[in-house]
Amino acid sequence: MTARDAINRAHPLWVAFIVHRLSGLALALFLPLHFWILSLAMTDPARLDGLLGFTERGIVKTAEFGLVFLLAIHMFGGLRLMAPEFLPWRAPHKTLAAAAAAVSFLLACLFLMRAL
Repeated sequence: MTARDAINRAHPLWVAFIVHRLSGLALALFLPLHFWILSLAMTDPARLDGLLGFTERGIVKTAEFGLVFLLAIHMFGGLRLMAPEFLPWRAPHKTLAAAAAAVSFLLACLFLMRAL
């Protein structure tokens, strides 16, 4: 890796790309578990009730905050990535990336406050 590569990887848009990629990966890993739990409604309702009772714990509420944050950051990051396709390129795109992260965190915090 050259010095220029290291500088490019410290750029805020590179960080936004990595966060978008990792949030998508985390959501993709979560989906099969989510679908399995939903399938319990048809195959084993008693077990589903047990899992739903488990979701009242604080650690699960915190994990839900993380999930909502991942979903929001992935959505706003995707919008930021699509913006150059539809809007003219401008220098403050890193500001858009920071704004996407801030709005995502705000949405996740609002969800957490409502859940608690």
